[in-house]
Amino acid sequence: MLNNLIKLKVEILLFGRLTELVGLTHFQMENVLDTDALTAVLSEKYPSLQQVKYQVAVNQKVINSNVALADGMTVALMPPFSGG
Repeated sequence: MLNNLIKLKVEILLFGRLTELVGLTHFQMENVLDTDALTAVLSEKYPSLQQVKYQVAVNQKVINSNVALADGMTVALMPPFSGG
């Protein structure tokens, strides 16, 4: 029975300009198995995200490739940092 399956939930945090584009600072998503799937869903739901570059961090570690997600993980979307 599908209703008995455990739902995979991840917390999504947004920072900087991304909060303006999406209109939220955080929200939850269910049943996204990895970061590639997550960014694809977000790009479809929030087309304005396709126009900006951002970094993805999983559980406070910036990633550069696809990462599998597990229930309770936190994914942060951050605009690139500029130094000075």
